[in-house]
Amino acid sequence: MIDLRNSCAVSGLKSLEAESIDMIFTDPPYRTISGGSGPTSIMHNRPSGMLSKNDGKIFQHNNVGFDDYLPELFRVLKSGSHMYLMVNFLNLETAMFAIRTAGFDIHNLLIWRKNNSTPNRWYMKNVEYVLFARKGKAKAIRNNGSKTCHDFKNIIGNKTHPTEKPVDLISHYIENSSNVGDLVLDPFFGTGSSAIAAVALGRRFVGFELGTEYFDVARDRLESLGFTIQ
Repeated sequence: MIDLRNSCAVSGLKSLEAESIDMIFTDPPYRTISGGSGPTSIMHNRPSGMLSKNDGKIFQHNNVGFDDYLPELFRVLKSGSHMYLMVNFLNLETAMFAIRTAGFDIHNLLIWRKNNSTPNRWYMKNVEYVLFARKGKAKAIRNNGSKTCHDFKNIIGNKTHPTEKPVDLISHYIENSSNVGDLVLDPFFGTGSSAIAAVALGRRFVGFELGTEYFDVARDRLESLGFTIQ
């Protein structure tokens, strides 16, 4: 089952039953600041980066806050289940506080080490962060040999979304924290990488995406792979 909904996560989550989700993975929208070019003093001598703006509004729909949806994620997730939430360094403390306030416990801070770097004046950025949290009692991951820092190649060029994540990365989390037949949720699924990872591993998937242009790409990607969408 693949349930894709072209709607806002905040309102869409309210349509899900309490404790109906077995595992959550999401790379949500949040405030971003570029290390790249933009209006600044010549004295700063900033390098050209991937993002060209520096106003915190890189994307059209990134004005949603962690507090707007995390309580709903806690409500719909089954007790004894895991959530993975990707975040940048700028928003790390805010996200951790909001996750705990919503009722989750944080298991670990995971690090995705990429094969490319974003230019920056204060060390080149070649990692992203993943907050690994749980609801209720602790549950071990499937592969206890998994490390907190892991290497997966980033997608370079020809991305279907500006912040598209590799399917292999998402599959790593889904395989470690869910079982075949489980229902995986991504409230901000972008162009569908999390859906592809979930169904390829025999899981069911439900997700929300407000950007119609990204929703359409996700639907086309899944249908081209032979998956049926509700």
